[in-house]
Amino acid sequence: MPKKKTGQRKKADKQRLRQKQIRSAVKPLANQPCNANMECDKCKRKQKNRAFCYFCSAVQRLPMCGHCGKTKCMLKTGDCVVKHGNVFTVGFGMVGAICDFCEAWVCHGRKCLTTHACTCPLKDATCVECERGVWDHGGRVFVCSFCASFLCEDDQFEHQASCQVLESETYKCISCNRLGQYSCLRCKSCYCEDHVRRKGFKYEKNQPIPCPKCGHETQQTKDLSMSARRHDYGRHSGKGNDDDDDDYADDYGDDYGKASGEGFGEYSGDDDESDYELEDDNEYEDGKEDGEEDK
Repeated sequence: MPKKKTGQRKKADKQRLRQKQIRSAVKPLANQPCNANMECDKCKRKQKNRAFCYFCSAVQRLPMCGHCGKTKCMLKTGDCVVKHGNVFTVGFGMVGAICDFCEAWVCHGRKCLTTHACTCPLKDATCVECERGVWDHGGRVFVCSFCASFLCEDDQFEHQASCQVLESETYKCISCNRLGQYSCLRCKSCYCEDHVRRKGFKYEKNQPIPCPKCGHETQQTKDLSMSARRHDYGRHSGKGNDDDDDDYADDYGDDYGKASGEGFGEYSGDDDESDYELEDDNEYEDGKEDGEEDK
């Protein structure tokens, strides 16, 4: 008979399991220390955590480690490359390097120095809209919640508002004429049940099916707010707009309606009155010329 676990043993096992889950959990990009908010001490502008200010190139008074997120080293017997005994270090006494990818300080801990460059979350952080890297803009970096692409702070809202739009004009599969049950948010295309699976590829059970084109995880179209691309042709006149183009369109439409015989069969006395006025003017001019000749 196995020995019965005591309450203290059960508590220790639960704590060990919880710590393992925390260590193995994937931290979102917004919570990464190298992508944290920072306010410059000199120009007071908010930006991403970096070694030097993007706008004025000033050095921060309290740098933050881009890997562990600490601003003060309090380890007495740790893995510090520079041993400092019982003295707590801050500022330049704590930093050890600058990351080439995220442009943030890395502390002098051996673990941070040896692992951050290989696991930096901003290694390939190029905006999918403007194609700018971390060194080309001062804002933070975000990930699209639909297609999992990197976005800068200027394009994140505009991109995510138009990300769920298909490249085609229908919801049909790109390989056949059937309705696409699965959609890839990165390729912006739909696939049916037969064409979403590749021959000779082994799929894991209860896991999302990867896209046969790019490998991104597909989702069922009915669970998404997908919309198809739409094209509007022709001239559209909008009443009540202040734009010059719309005014031109309205005038064009009115003239076209008049020229095409709009109001045919209705009587209008404007033309007759104008004819009478012209005849009176001509008679007056003729009488005036005859009087001059008699003189």
